[in-house]
Amino acid sequence: MRRLLFTLMLMAPIAAQADIVVSTRTIRAKEVISAADLELKPTDIADAISDPDRLIGQEARVALYPGRPIRDSDVRPPAIVDRNDLVVLVFSSQPLSITTEGRALGRGAAGDRIRVMNLSSRTTVTGRIRPDGQIEVK
Repeated sequence: MRRLLFTLMLMAPIAAQADIVVSTRTIRAKEVISAADLELKPTDIADAISDPDRLIGQEARVALYPGRPIRDSDVRPPAIVDRNDLVVLVFSSQPLSITTEGRALGRGAAGDRIRVMNLSSRTTVTGRIRPDGQIEVK
């Protein structure tokens, strides 16, 4: 009986510990994460980020609390356009290119689609944010 118990214990799966990234302080939503805000914690949690380099420079989508795991859905690229910012609207269809001023009705990072009010015509359009902060309208 003892030998059977010992054999079963050897065959039982052993949970492997892995390091996950946790915050060292409370990080509020819309705050950019730095290396000083992060530390590794030895535990294994599904969907938790294990590489701190993936988080440095990212923006928190929700509040991140100390000691709690950080998931991909908790962070995003930092926003370069905020709500109510004055932005440049660009329409380009070769050889024609039109630019005008607009007001952002949303917040987003490069590549995000947001609504913008054209200040000349007062119409609302949707466009994609360029890396330079201009909004490309199609």
